[in-house]
Amino acid sequence: MKKWIIIILLCLFICILSIHIPFRTALVFYKENTDKMEAYLPLQEGDTFQIIYTHSIHLSDVVDKYQISSNHDIKQYETVYEQYGIGMPANAVGNEEFVYEDGKYHIKNMERIFPSIHLRNGKTVSKHRLVWGDHKEYLVLFNDYFNPGDYFTVKVDDLSIWNMWKGVKIDDKRK
Repeated sequence: MKKWIIIILLCLFICILSIHIPFRTALVFYKENTDKMEAYLPLQEGDTFQIIYTHSIHLSDVVDKYQISSNHDIKQYETVYEQYGIGMPANAVGNEEFVYEDGKYHIKNMERIFPSIHLRNGKTVSKHRLVWGDHKEYLVLFNDYFNPGDYFTVKVDDLSIWNMWKGVKIDDKRK
């Protein structure tokens, strides 16, 4: 009888321990500058995503394109915008390429590395979108997950089952 109790307790201990072991890489949205996870998007090394927002002055879309690096940094590799002016980059730097294609300005070949991104969901013009997938087939509105004006620290982390239970998984099925 004592042997079975020990086996059951050991199994219970292993189960509890295993839900706290990080195993899933994700793009995580933390509330402001805290460790309180608001939402996460499962991604892995090499995956790309885009954050699209409407510029509050020009009222046109800006697309920032990112890739997850092997050390969990976020690399911005391109930005695209429709109107040149206040708050927009004037030119490329270093090896970047500034081009005008299909009626939009592109800064390509960017190598901007961020351990995290500080981001505010639009308040005045709240049209932020998150796009991902091999063919950019998934799109969600920030307002489906966050309030207008909310401030986040976005970074890549490895999550455990416990972490995932605490946050909201971002997917393209939520309305």
